[in-house]
Amino acid sequence: MHREANYLAKRSANGRKETAIIAIIISTCLVSEPSVCRDQVIPLSSEISAVRCMMTAPPHVAQWSEAHPQWRVVGWQCRRAGQHNI
Repeated sequence: MHREANYLAKRSANGRKETAIIAIIISTCLVSEPSVCRDQVIPLSSEISAVRCMMTAPPHVAQWSEAHPQWRVVGWQCRRAGQHNI
């Protein structure tokens, strides 16, 4: 496991190490109603590190933005995705 991804490893109930899934979280607001905002989740491979996510996120964000012209991207981040996010 890469050193920068070590903090993403956690212990399961039985003590085994598990790697968390990293996701790109895109914060968006409707173009027609800027007060309506949502976070969009793009899950990535569990093999990817947080640093690699930061390096590869911009094309994913641009692609999402082009596919959803009714939403304006106001920010994005890479973080561990909870099971409810995927």
